Amino acid sequence: MLRVHFTADDIARVRVAAAPDPLWEIVNSFQALIREENSLAFGEWRRIVRPRLGPADGLLAALLPPRGYFPDFLTPDLGGSLGLEHAVDTVLGTPRADLRGDLARLAASPARPRQLPAEARALAEGTLEALQRLGAALYGYHRRALAAFWPHIRAQVDADRAVRARAVLGGGTDGLLASLRPVLRWQSPVLEADYPVDHELRLGGRGLLLQPSFFCSRRPVTLAAPLPDRTPVLVYPIQHTLGWALMPGATGRGSGPCSGPSAGPGAGPGAGLGALLGRTRAAILQDVVTGRTTGELAERIGISGAAVSQHTAVLRQAGLLLSVRRSKHVLHTITPAGLVLLDGAQHTPFDA
Repeated sequence: MLRVHFTADDIARVRVAAAPDPLWEIVNSFQALIREENSLAFGEWRRIVRPRLGPADGLLAALLPPRGYFPDFLTPDLGGSLGLEHAVDTVLGTPRADLRGDLARLAASPARPRQLPAEARALAEGTLEALQRLGAALYGYHRRALAAFWPHIRAQVDADRAVRARAVLGGGTDGLLASLRPVLRWQSPVLEADYPVDHELRLGGRGLLLQPSFFCSRRPVTLAAPLPDRTPVLVYPIQHTLGWALMPGATGRGSGPCSGPSAGPGAGPGAGLGALLGRTRAAILQDVVTGRTTGELAERIGISGAAVSQHTAVLRQAGLLLSVRRSKHVLHTITPAGLVLLDGAQHTPFDA
């Protein structure tokens, strides 16, 4: 069982991360790739990604067992700057004492009964060569397993943030923490969750960073030994859209952190807009930038809930919005592809 203990100061210092953390997604996805859990969410992605892996991913395999402890230095505090380059640089700047301590803990973990391989042990010395191999492993795995899917990962995290923002508006921090059910259970002043070991996390006035993670599965994750001057982080799983790995913008063919399927010549953001969007769908897409429920869209646009559902289904299938169910409501949010389409069509009139 995990128990997170809050003080009054901590309640005032809870925040939700602004975007997916590339390092937590690397760690969580690598472990999800090895395990066979949650095949509905990750089955297609595994089938696409597994053939791409090879010897270059051996170092990460040594550092990231399927279960149990992995080195805290792989998920450092990024100070709110969540770009991949900054993230990898932060890992490679880990003090040698922290590298040694984390790797000693990993070597002693029950999940790793065998000795760490030589390239993992070399990291404890913090040599330039060993760190360069780690950096190459992180960049290489991200390129092969995550980069092409990153627009959808980011959109799904944005959708979760819209849910949390509504919870804050409706109930403050209490409402935010209560909205994390059923994965996390809030009974003031303690937030608890099922966990593989008993772990008591006392915030002590440092606050808490809630990090939504696309590849976190079933239960939250936190650091084994957070630094005393670091804001504790709690990584929690988010909802998934079934079939996401095969959706537009998440086909697995891209090559960069924001890449999707390439458009043909002349197929700019506004191309074919009239064929895709009538006035109603254009209005819906513009309105879901900040997140709207089906009922809110029906009221604001002046159509029935059934009509809203039909229009959002078309936009969702086109990869322009996401829909997340919360209790009795469905919340719709725009995707990065939808934003690009809107930005490119600011001065283009929509067909009726």
